[in-house]
Amino acid sequence: MIRIENIHKSFAEKKVLRGVSFDIEQGKTTCIIGKSGCGKSVLLKNIVGLLSPDQGSVLLDGQRVDSLSRRQLFDMRKNIGYVFQGAALFDSYNIFENTVIKLREHGENDFTILEAEAKRVLSAVGLLPNIGGQDSGIFNKEWLDLKEKYPSDLSGGMKKRVGVARALVGKPKYIFYDEPTTGLDPVNSEQIDQLIAQLAKKMDVTSIVISHDMFSVYHIADKVAMISGGELVFSGNVEELKNSTKAVVSEFVERYS
Repeated sequence: MIRIENIHKSFAEKKVLRGVSFDIEQGKTTCIIGKSGCGKSVLLKNIVGLLSPDQGSVLLDGQRVDSLSRRQLFDMRKNIGYVFQGAALFDSYNIFENTVIKLREHGENDFTILEAEAKRVLSAVGLLPNIGGQDSGIFNKEWLDLKEKYPSDLSGGMKKRVGVARALVGKPKYIFYDEPTTGLDPVNSEQIDQLIAQLAKKMDVTSIVISHDMFSVYHIADKVAMISGGELVFSGNVEELKNSTKAVVSEFVERYS
């Protein structure tokens, strides 16, 4: 569970977050919505320890994030996967290398372990067939075809799936998605929504999704938190969001739906 308690954050004279408080429940998908520049990304950076709040705290599994040492932060982040906007794959790395980069950063160099984990997560996101034992000719052929490809060889939807697969490496408890459907056509957007929902159930991960795509929010969110002007203006489920009479909430929902 992640508990965000009265977070304030300023840069010089600009106040970005103003007393934000809400909980991210274990095993649920929480969507964080709001206009560009409202403080969503700054909030995420406070959650993962890239920034420290001026006031308030973030508790992740009972640990106060801003009090952790560099070593403790490094260990904490093993439990976090991050899907970047646009997938953010490394152009000079093939799909196998892109997928297992997190394990290599944490000192794992055993090729057998790296390959097994790459196969597991790429199967989980639908880029390889889910075949028991994974020793069939079909599976091995598709694996050999995929592993040596580069990001430039893939469609936008496939790149996004590789980005999700990379986030799943090491079986994290939490996955952060930054605008996961941005730049995708409606068909691929819906497929990514379905994938996020499936992974939340099958892999028992807690998902935190930043999104402007209200169609996605309606289909994947267990809970929605909306930030406006650095303040939390809504926290509740999808039906409560749709029925909100708060002007700032209803205007945003109408504009982005």
